[in-house]
Amino acid sequence: MQKGAHTQYDIKYHIVWITKYRKKILTGKIASRLKVLLMQGCTTKGITIIKGNIQEDYVQLLISAPPSLSISQIMQYLKGRSSKKLQEEFQNLKKQFWGQHLWATGYFCKTVGTATNEMIKNYIEQQEINKDY
Repeated sequence: MQKGAHTQYDIKYHIVWITKYRKKILTGKIASRLKVLLMQGCTTKGITIIKGNIQEDYVQLLISAPPSLSISQIMQYLKGRSSKKLQEEFQNLKKQFWGQHLWATGYFCKTVGTATNEMIKNYIEQQEINKDY
């Protein structure tokens, strides 16, 4: 459970995105630099990386994010910032990915939680029974 100024939240996302054309470029120094960029970017936005994995042609993260950020904002920020910085620092990437698009369009996202639909329904039903008028 995380806390904000006026909130308590437990919002977790499993996110995956791939390189454009599934090019296997996320190796060595590029993969190391990408890891640092993602950690810095997440810290800046108040996002916690619970677990991460960088493969040759995709990135996979389990993150905890504040409710003030939508998943589309998170992905736009992480993909945009990392693409721009990596292409600035590794000139060979600019030749392979014209138009400043290192990542393919889109991403996979799934929310992760410990409460099942049934648990939440039961909780809500219990609240109705215990109403105090």
